[in-house]
Amino acid sequence: MAGAQSQVLLPPRERIVTLPEGLPKYTLGYGALAWIQDNLRQPNGPLAGRPFTPTRGQARFLVWFYAVDEDGRWLFRRAVRRLAKGSGKSPFAAVMALLELLGPVRVADFDKRIPGGVIGKPVSMPLVWVAAVSERQTGVTMRMVRGMANKRSRLAQRYDLEIGKTYIETPYGGKLEQITSSASSAEGSETSFTIADETEHWTPGVGGLDLEETLDQNLAKTASRMLETSNAWLPGAGSVAEKTFNAWCEQEEGNTIGKQKILYDAVIAPANTALTDTPDDGEISITEGLEFVYEDCPWVDIETIKERIWSPSFPVSRSRRFFLNQPNAAEDAWATLQEWSVLADPDRALEDGEDVVLFFDGSKSNDHTALVGCCMKDGFIFTLGVWEPLKTTGVVDVGAVDATVARAFDRFNVVAFSADVREWESFVKTTWPEKYGEQLLIWAQPRGMSASPIAWDMRSHAYEFATAAEMCLAEIQDGLFAHDGNWDTSRHIGNCRRKESHGRITVKKESPKSPNKIDAAVCVIGARMVYRKVLASKEWEARSDSGWVVYG
Repeated sequence: MAGAQSQVLLPPRERIVTLPEGLPKYTLGYGALAWIQDNLRQPNGPLAGRPFTPTRGQARFLVWFYAVDEDGRWLFRRAVRRLAKGSGKSPFAAVMALLELLGPVRVADFDKRIPGGVIGKPVSMPLVWVAAVSERQTGVTMRMVRGMANKRSRLAQRYDLEIGKTYIETPYGGKLEQITSSASSAEGSETSFTIADETEHWTPGVGGLDLEETLDQNLAKTASRMLETSNAWLPGAGSVAEKTFNAWCEQEEGNTIGKQKILYDAVIAPANTALTDTPDDGEISITEGLEFVYEDCPWVDIETIKERIWSPSFPVSRSRRFFLNQPNAAEDAWATLQEWSVLADPDRALEDGEDVVLFFDGSKSNDHTALVGCCMKDGFIFTLGVWEPLKTTGVVDVGAVDATVARAFDRFNVVAFSADVREWESFVKTTWPEKYGEQLLIWAQPRGMSASPIAWDMRSHAYEFATAAEMCLAEIQDGLFAHDGNWDTSRHIGNCRRKESHGRITVKKESPKSPNKIDAAVCVIGARMVYRKVLASKEWEARSDSGWVVYG
């Protein structure tokens, strides 16, 4: 399975195992592991009453989470455990909460003679929060906390704990408590550790983003940290889980400057996992996918999960999110991220001078602006740019867009270029046609009163674009072309929702004011449309007859 191979050289969004490889030089993790096994007991299940023994995956997470540099500073300011449903995230979160309340989880000294090279000590007057946007969400974790620290437990007696329904207190001012209140009431507390539970449900509509920002600000006061637990999220819902994943990807792509990083722990089924045990060529079976995802979870009954997945009443998208740990599109999604991601071919090199077509969808301030190309040689889709309005001005950097178009014409032989008109009229109708119009083999609008080398007004071509969207989706599902794996474009593909237009199924945003953009996806559809137009044109055929090589 691919999980056994090195993942660090893959783009972060394509990794199916995300913890760092190897082991850190300095860490409090080994002392934390020893404390857990000495003090905590399994509260339920077949192993109830026995010492809680972390799995190999849990142990590796602890060793990395408590890693420090030579000055004793944390390597990671924040961590995420995003695992499939039933992987034991909540019991382990309870372990982490009690460990931060009572265990040796702060640097006391360095000692090369002990594993990890660091001596730990407990936090002075710790304040540990188990936080969520509803009481139900914290219920499982707090139930496990109470089970491990009940009044009769060795832990409660050893540390003289006071146990309540929603809190645990130590004799020396330490406290672990459940937090489900609003962001405003959470503000100001100097917490030493926070567990943000089930952050796939922390969406803007329930105040999730505001709560997360408040908790993060509280932790910054004491240089303390947060652990998120989550299942795979619904793409485009704006959850904290999705926000943190995007931040981790930016970090792994080298786009952040801070020294302290996000530790991300996820095990994800390969994108080519089928939902049956009779996979097609190029796929793996559902059994193989589940065995990979739950390899670290011996308590999981895979056969039971398979029966759940195969239930006619259980949606496919939920099966992939819950059990394969794949963020998956909503039921009204235009295409799934899995369908799109398997077409990625980042090794396909673009050649200087090769024949390409371009499609442009622009906005000055309301949406993103995108420019996507398609190679005539093989239909390969590549992203030239995706721009959002600048924070300083509120509008897109027009100069950067114009320069990217110029570079495309300098590098490639652009045989056709279609661009939506709205908000970019001067460029689409005048500037670009004057510069590049004579180079184009095919015009965007070849005849009529609106004839133009480049301008292609989507408002007057709704039916044609809807037809193109249907054809592009069929091509994606049939695997008829590859793309460069650009994540901005992939994210826009995942944001697309289905919409009926003139008897066809086209794409739309989930709502008119949604922050989840689809402009690059529109350009993919447009670029494939222009590609097909060129292939079918008399001009391209004549070029072939004159000795040029025709591809496709």
